Amino acid sequence: MSFRTIEFSPPGAAGEGITHCTVKSAALRRRADITFYVPPGVESGELPLVILLHGVYGSHWAWLHKAGANKVLDRLMREEKLPPMMLAMPSDGLWGDGSGYLRHRDADYAAWIVEEVPEAAVQADLRCDSNPKFICGLSMGGYGALRLGALNPRKFAGISAHSSITDVTQMQDFVEESAAEFDLVETEPLSVFECMKLNASRLPPFRFDCGVADPLLEHNRKLHHDLQAEGIPHIYEEFPLDHCWPYWSEHLADSLRFFGSCLAV
Repeated sequence: MSFRTIEFSPPGAAGEGITHCTVKSAALRRRADITFYVPPGVESGELPLVILLHGVYGSHWAWLHKAGANKVLDRLMREEKLPPMMLAMPSDGLWGDGSGYLRHRDADYAAWIVEEVPEAAVQADLRCDSNPKFICGLSMGGYGALRLGALNPRKFAGISAHSSITDVTQMQDFVEESAAEFDLVETEPLSVFECMKLNASRLPPFRFDCGVADPLLEHNRKLHHDLQAEGIPHIYEEFPLDHCWPYWSEHLADSLRFFGSCLAV
């Protein structure tokens, strides 16, 4: 795959290890943004790629500036000897209050994440060319991570999600746009559980968590119970707090540790 145009910020201009990218996306039929982070001082060896998907209202800068994703990774590398990883933090395509990372009639927000973001990451740093890839997200991004990870089990070595929407119908509690306005052309299930069940025998390791005061808690509990009933292995955890950035910043560490454990297998 090649992009007609791709622009990177100058080295160091956005901060040490941080690169902003604007690419002309064939899947979206317009330009889109990604923020990359490579820990400073990583000189050689393959870099596992972690794709972080934001929630509604956000964009490519959200994980970096609201959760301090780069600082979380640096701390785990320093204090817990987590292996170096490259972070890719794309926009969702910026449709309405949130695209859901789904196939719309006018743009394929799923292909943007699954196909194009990893290719842009390779162009940003060749060391992630043949590396393991992981996907993680929060809220709407948790839905994207769980669903896209389940539908593309051979592309990802692990999946993690925080405070997740578990079915596209739950988007209506957060966005201004009506269900009809989404104008979806999806051929795959819209429920995370149905996607997991579809590829149950091929799923990579996955985990998800939710805050005990989160409005999406019952949806996450139901997903957990449905997966248990179906005999699909997974990790589910609950923690204090609600649907908020302090929660996501704290528990991103759980995702990165989980991905590190996947690498160690």
